This record gives sequence, C-alpha cells and structure tokens, in this order.
Amino acid sequence: MSNTPSAKARRPHHEDPMLNRSLVRGVEVLRAFRPGADLLGNGELAERTGLSRATVSRLTQTLVETGLLEHDRARRAYRLAAHVLSLAHAMRAGSPVLNTVAPLMRALAEKMRINVGLAVPDRDEMVYLESVRYNRRVALRHVVAGQRVPMELTSLGRAYLAVAPEPTRRALLAQFRSRRPTGWGQLRDEIQSAKLSVEQRGYCSAAWQPEVIALSAPIVLADRPIYVLNVSVATAANMDDVEQELSGPLLSLREKATAALLASG
Repeated sequence: MSNTPSAKARRPHHEDPMLNRSLVRGVEVLRAFRPGADLLGNGELAERTGLSRATVSRLTQTLVETGLLEHDRARRAYRLAAHVLSLAHAMRAGSPVLNTVAPLMRALAEKMRINVGLAVPDRDEMVYLESVRYNRRVALRHVVAGQRVPMELTSLGRAYLAVAPEPTRRALLAQFRSRRPTGWGQLRDEIQSAKLSVEQRGYCSAAWQPEVIALSAPIVLADRPIYVLNVSVATAANMDDVEQELSGPLLSLREKATAALLASG
C-alpha cells in the first residue's frame, strides 16, 4: 500500500469555504510523514501533498517556527519535532473513550492471552487508538497505538465499512478499486462478505498477515465516531476454530464497552 496520502481525499477540504486553507495545507504537510518517511524535503512533501513547492516551502518554515517540524540543514529536509509527540500524549491521556474502554481491553487480553485493539477510520486507513499485545506465540509484527493499517484488507477496516454511511462506503470502494485494479473482484467480494458477517453475526474476520487471524466488531453510537474493536492471535489454526474461540469474548467486550461508553455520557 502506498504511503502517499490520497489527493482525492484532500480536495473537498481545500474547497470548503468555511475552512482556513493555510491551516488545512499545513496539516497536510504534517500528515505526509509516516514510518519509513521520517525525513522529507520540500520536493517530496510537494509530491505527497499535491501542493506547489513554493507553498510547501512557506508551510515548512512556519511549522519549524511553531515547533512542529525540525529542519535538518545538512540534508535540506524536515522531520516531525518532539512537540508532535506531546500532542499525541495529550490526546491519549485526555480521551474519554480510551479511559473507558482500555481497562476492559487489558482485562480480556490478560485473561485469554490474546491481542486486543481499538481503532478508528482515517480517510482510507484504520488507525489504532490502543493496542494491547499479549500474544501466545512470538510474532514479528508489533502493533502500537497510532499505527495505521489498510482499511480494505483488514478485519478492522472491513468491520468499519460494514456500518459506514453509504456515501462514505461507495467513495472508499471507488478508491480501493482504483488503487487495486488487479484482483479487485475478489477483494470486493471479501469486503461484501465481511459486511454480511457483521450484519448477521456482529463481527467479521480476516488474515491479511501470515499466521495472524483477527476478528473485529464495530461500535456504533449516535453522534459519535465509529469505533472498531478487534482481537487477534498469531496461530497456525484455521479461521473457523479461531472464530469459535474468540467471537464470543469479542462480542462480550463490545457489549461491555458500549454500555460503559453510554454510561460515561
């Protein structure tokens, strides 16, 4: 999957007359930094954001002055500054959702020795808000809060797509089809199958990483973002056996999390 943010996903924001265009563009520059792309020059930032080099140059200078970017003069490039991490810490520490749901996630992870995660959609990806790792087997892949995963390939993303508003779902499917024309028919069928599974059983499953099976269930509450819970294990077992073992605990966790969120107001 490309690390470059989708230009199509950005355009509506730039055209909204109610938004400050300079601020939106500055945020796009910050969003261009990803793991593996931690040091970027103005040219690379222009390519990733779809903005002109002159605009990017002004924005990066401003972001350096405000403490959000560091300028590596020797390499003539920029990286995220420490203040960005403090913003993430403030978000996590002050999140009523994490304060409410994280203890329930940890309890399940410790009881069953499994991985438990909570994620939200961000454009065409899913972002982990919390990830409790308690794996039964040594796994090379380590998931942390803030990490992104593909929406179309994962149980997290497919569970979200199953309950997303229809206009949002259609727009996302069009993006996926454009990005993955080869094999789109099979991928579309898998996404539709996951939607039916969520409607009928309350969860869906996927194994997009070798020997890692994940089950996910969406939390849909009025006037709130859509959250998705997942449980996963590194295992050589088949999907049916894992579903039989983990679907009940996952749905129970969703029920407890939903009740706790409603009670917290």
